[in-house]
Amino acid sequence: MAKLYFNFSAMNAGKSTLLLQASYNYQERGMRSLLFTAALDDRTKVGEISSRIGLKSEALIYDPKLDLYACIEEQLKEQKINAVFVDEAQFLTEEQVWQLARVADHLHIPVMTYGLRTDFQGKMFPGSAALLALADILREVRTICWCGSKATMVARVDETGKIVEEGDQVVIGGEESYISLCRKHWSMRKLGEPNSENKDALADILCEPVDH
Repeated sequence: MAKLYFNFSAMNAGKSTLLLQASYNYQERGMRSLLFTAALDDRTKVGEISSRIGLKSEALIYDPKLDLYACIEEQLKEQKINAVFVDEAQFLTEEQVWQLARVADHLHIPVMTYGLRTDFQGKMFPGSAALLALADILREVRTICWCGSKATMVARVDETGKIVEEGDQVVIGGEESYISLCRKHWSMRKLGEPNSENKDALADILCEPVDH
């Protein structure tokens, strides 16, 4: 039975890297993977999924008006699809998440989505909320705060490096605009630098097995 997966994390945890590696694994075995990314994401170029370590791949783009089920069904007429991958899944609408669930249930294609859980104000993205409710499998992609604890929150910073507390939910940016923090230091609005005492904790977090 095909399933809908939601892989979530704070910023800069390597979600796009994992997506591209998983897609490559399918392609390496002669299978077809279909990739989608949000039209909003123009950090490199629209229609491209890229990772911080240099991996990249062309992808179909989606906006809130696209019927993902119909699009995937149309693609299926051309060639068999073995897996669907969706980057920046926090930008999906609730209806699009239902469409992806129907892809898994009725087209029998596994769907892997990757995205943020919460925004810089600690509020849930609509797409992420729907995925947390509907996905068959939830996987946390772990990253770390400057203190060495697991980072679960995202802070937005301005050009001077100060934390921004107000503004639009969606402002596209990377490491220059967002910093991942643990809940404690996000609540304190505290940025800092790691120290040697945190090395063991950091290793434990990154090596901790993922719950399925």
